[in-house]
Amino acid sequence: MHAVLRKYAGKGAKELIDLIEKNKSAIVALLRQVPGFVSYTLARTEAGGFSVTVCQDQAGISESNRIAREWIAQHAQGITVAAPEVTAGGVIAHSA
Repeated sequence: MHAVLRKYAGKGAKELIDLIEKNKSAIVALLRQVPGFVSYTLARTEAGGFSVTVCQDQAGISESNRIAREWIAQHAQGITVAAPEVTAGGVIAHSA
């Protein structure tokens, strides 16, 4: 399995996390269409927030990143926010 963490911080990050939270059902539905999708988590921080997506393989992670970029481009046009800090890697342990 593979995981990707997308960390949103700085100007506009809190507004973006609010928007993602309001649309979480639609976003999860999109991510569930990714082959090999395992899980998605969204968390709020003082600086904004982060999401963690787990997929069976790197191809799923790449597709989830594409979906995230496209969703933000389409739905968050009024929010100025820096690109997320993206960290990805192989999963050592996962429990749901």
